[in-house]
Parts: sequence; C-alpha cells; structure tokens
Amino acid sequence: MATSHLQQIVPGVFAWQPGQNGRWGLANCGLIVSHDQAFLVDTPYTPALTDVFLDAARAAAGPGIRLSHVAVTHANGDHTWGLQQLPGAEVLATHAALEHQCLEPTPQQLVTLVRDSDPGQPLGWYFRQHFGAFDFSGIQVLPPSDTFTGRRDLEVGSIPVELHEVGPAHTVGDLIVHLPEQRVVFAGDIVFAGDHPSHWAGPLERVSAACARILALDPEWIVPGHGPLMAPEDLAQYVAYLDDLADQAYLMHGQGRTAVEAARILIKEDRYPGLGLPERLAITLSTEYRHLDHDSTTPDLLELMDHAARIAWERSAPDATL
Repeated sequence: MATSHLQQIVPGVFAWQPGQNGRWGLANCGLIVSHDQAFLVDTPYTPALTDVFLDAARAAAGPGIRLSHVAVTHANGDHTWGLQQLPGAEVLATHAALEHQCLEPTPQQLVTLVRDSDPGQPLGWYFRQHFGAFDFSGIQVLPPSDTFTGRRDLEVGSIPVELHEVGPAHTVGDLIVHLPEQRVVFAGDIVFAGDHPSHWAGPLERVSAACARILALDPEWIVPGHGPLMAPEDLAQYVAYLDDLADQAYLMHGQGRTAVEAARILIKEDRYPGLGLPERLAITLSTEYRHLDHDSTTPDLLELMDHAARIAWERSAPDATL
C-alpha cells in the first residue's frame, strides 16, 4: 500500500496525499487547524489508511485538540469509508450526497467482487489489480450527521470556511471547501490531477462549471480529489480538457458511435497524453452519453466498470494496439 504524508500548504492548512497516479482509491484528504479547533476534509478508503491519516493529523494539530468535525466532499467510499474511525464526530455533507451513497456498492459487496470474480476475465482482473490491496473488512458506511443545500459557512478557530455545493457533477452531491483568507480550495473529485477522471453524474459541462467556480474564488492552491496540488493555471488546463472531452462526446455521439467506441478512438489517437487510467474515459463518456440521450435511468456502475476493465485488459496485452 502507498505511503503518504501530511503536507502543510499554508499555516494551519494541510493536505494528506497518498500519491501514486494510476491507482484507484488513493484519495487526498485535508486538515484545517486554528487555535484549539481542527476540521477534516474527507477520510481515506479503509480504517487502516484512515488511522495513518488521523495519526498524522493529530500530530499536526497538537495535543488536546479533538478531530471532531469532518466535511465530506462527496459520498464515494474512498472519501468516506474511514468515518467510523471518528466516533461521535459531526459529519457535514450536501443533502444530495445521500443519494449517491445508496448507489455505490457496499464494502461487503466490493470484498465479494474482489474475492469471487474471475481473475481470468477483465472485470475480475481489474478489481484485483486496483482494489485487491485494500482491506474493506469490518467497514460500516456511516451517513452524514448534518446536511445542507447551497452553502454553509463556519469558522475553525479564526479561519473562515465556506462549503459550496457544486453537484451534480462528479456525483450528485459534490461540495468544495473554500478557505478565502488562505486562498486554498479542497475540490474533492471535481478535480483529478495526473489521471483521467471517472465522473458518475455529469454532465461534463457541470463539472467544467464547478471548476470555473473554483477559479472565480481566486485560490492560490487547489487540492484535487486525487493527485498533486494544483495552481490555477493547472486547473485552467483541466477545464480545457473537460471542454474538449465534451466536444468529442457530442461529435461521436452524433456520428452514431457508442461511448466505449468513442473512448477507444480517443485512446488510440492519444488525444490526452500523459494522463493515467485512460480506460476511465469509457465511464465518463458513458455518463455524458446518458445526458445526450436524455436518459434519466439509474446507471449500472458495475457495467461501467466492466467497460473500463475490458479496455485496460486489452491495453495490458503484449501486442496491444489500442
């Protein structure tokens, strides 16, 4: 499993970054400390990873300061399944985050998928490669204790904190955490750095609009949901990627190509060089196609993962041309 460290961005504001691009599940988290108060942004995927994060956070916060408040940027397990390691904590999220929490496979289901799926088939192989190193046993998925819509303002010691609802975008319930005086934004999975994103709600224009809202806040640093810290110019490049991907989806949808076919074409022509996990294009494009088709049915997340797994499986072959 990846090592990680807690990095101070500005005084009182820290990012916990597991690193390792090209991997699912290793999400960034945050810590805000001022006077005798501390506030967390997200938790890692498993209790073991969460304990590593919390040990680092407690050391940074100082003796006697309780980690009693958490904002979760969205309901994906890699940002919330460590909450049980903070018994009694107040957990803030958007009200819409509850909807996505009901869609995602439970930890127990994920254990079964990793253990019982056929490793000789793309999905089983892919689940083992990306989720097999995590220990999901004994996880209880906890709902937030306090939800809101729109915006919630609070203070951590003397640090003003703004929670802005920006979903549906990556999921239906996204929020960002803005520290106006420190000029830092914790963006959650609105923003991925180094890898292709996997967007479950969409459409891409809403993800792009959420990024534009972040840029309008004039931050100096953006903490993405995954990957290294970003400056505003990095986020502007990410917006250009999102907008181009939306244009390609619209074009190939109009040509009658499927979302998976579109993903294969973009990968083959290396349209977005340098980004890891290109198979995720099949997920995000499938989401975009649902909007283009005005399809409001609940997506089959396992089917989307299977599309991605098949592309990754083919690309892993010695004679792969995709």
